[in-house]
Amino acid sequence: MTDGTDRPNSPQPGPANASGTGNGNGGYGYPSAPEAGGPGGAAGYGYPQAPAPGGYGYPQSGQPNPYQQDPVQPGPYPPGGYPQGSQDGFPAPEQQPLPGPAFTPAPQPDWQAMAERSDAGRRSKRRLIVISAAVAVCAVAAAGTLWFMNGSDGEDPKPGPVAEGSQSPSPSSSEPAWDDPHTVPGQATLLRDRTGSTNIALGPQAEQGAGTKRGEVRFKDNANSYAQGAGQAVDTTKSFSVSARVYTSAKSGTHMAVSQGDGVSYAFELGHDTVNGKSAWVFRVQSGTDGAEATTSQVASDGLKTASAWAMLTGTYDATTKTIKLYVDGKQAGEVPVAAGIWAAPGAIQLGRARHHDIWAGPWAGAMDNIRVWDSALTAAQVGAVKGGKSEVKPTHSWLIS
Repeated sequence: MTDGTDRPNSPQPGPANASGTGNGNGGYGYPSAPEAGGPGGAAGYGYPQAPAPGGYGYPQSGQPNPYQQDPVQPGPYPPGGYPQGSQDGFPAPEQQPLPGPAFTPAPQPDWQAMAERSDAGRRSKRRLIVISAAVAVCAVAAAGTLWFMNGSDGEDPKPGPVAEGSQSPSPSSSEPAWDDPHTVPGQATLLRDRTGSTNIALGPQAEQGAGTKRGEVRFKDNANSYAQGAGQAVDTTKSFSVSARVYTSAKSGTHMAVSQGDGVSYAFELGHDTVNGKSAWVFRVQSGTDGAEATTSQVASDGLKTASAWAMLTGTYDATTKTIKLYVDGKQAGEVPVAAGIWAAPGAIQLGRARHHDIWAGPWAGAMDNIRVWDSALTAAQVGAVKGGKSEVKPTHSWLIS
C-alpha cells in the first residue's frame, strides 16, 4: 500500500555462498537447512524452514509487496471509522426501499372548527329571526302612527315644510331617486301622465315626493317654483273639466294651481285670489284674444276657508251652454255664463303659475296632487264621485293620482 510517495528502494539480497554460510548450506536459490537445534526444528531437504521475517520472495515487514496491486484508497476515513459492515474500507451500500405508491394518510376533519361553524350558523339564524320580528313590530307601529296622524275624521295632514332654495332631486341616469309610480322611470323630476301622453317637467325649485300619504308636488311661491307640461292638455274650444287637490299657506294675493295659455296670457286658471277683499277659490277664463281684461269671466267661492287646508277644486266648461262652474270639495260654489266662449290659446299646461300680460304670475305657495283633465263637462254627481275617489269617468290626462 502506498501513501502517494515514491516506493522505497529494496534491492534483491545477494546469493548465499557455497559454503552455506548463514543459516543453511543450500545452493543458490534454495534456502539453507536449519541448524540442528535451531529455531523451527530440523527439516529435511525440500521442506522449507519457516520463513524468517523479511525473507526473499515474501513481503518485508513495513515494505511494499511488488507482486500485489495496492488497494484503492477510499479517501479520508470519517471520524471513528466506517460503520460496521463496511468492506475494504468502503461503507456498506444503503438498502434502498422497494418502489411503490406513496401512502398518504387521509386527512382527519377538524371537528372543533365544524362545531364552531355550526354554532355560528345557529346564532346567525337566531339574529335574523330577531331582526325580522323587530322590523315587523316597527312596521305595525309606523302604520298605527300614520293612522293616528291622519285621523279618523277624513281630514288630511298638512304637507311637510319645504326649505327655500332647495333643489329638486337629481337621480342617476339608471334609476329614479325613489321608487315612485308618479314619475317617469329614471327621471324623478318628470311627472308621468297616467292616462295620457303629456308628461310635466318640474322647475328648478319644485319638489315631488312621497308627502304624507299621497304623492304630491310642492311649490315655494317664487318664479323658479313651477311645473310645465310637454304640450297642450285642454282644448278650450270644447267642453272640458280640470281638477286638483290643493293646499296653500297663502292668506291673500293671486296664486294659481293649474292654468293653460300661450305666450301672452292664460285661457283658463284655477286657484286662489283675493276677491272683494276676501280670500277665495277661483276659476277664471278668457274670451278675447290675448286675454283682454274686459273678456274675463270668473267664479269665486264665498266664505270658505282657503289657507292651510286641503281642498279639491274642480272647474268645468260646457261648450253647449257656454257656462263655467266651480266646485269645492265636490260641492258647487257658483257658475257664470261665457257668451263668447273661451279663447283657444294653444300653450302648454302649467302647474304653480299662470301667464298674465306676457309675464308669469300667480306663483303657488303650497302643494297639490290628484290633477286631472277631462274632455267633457262633469256633472255635479260626477264631481262628487271624483272627490270620493269613485269616479267612473276616465280622464284624458292625470298626474299624481293617489
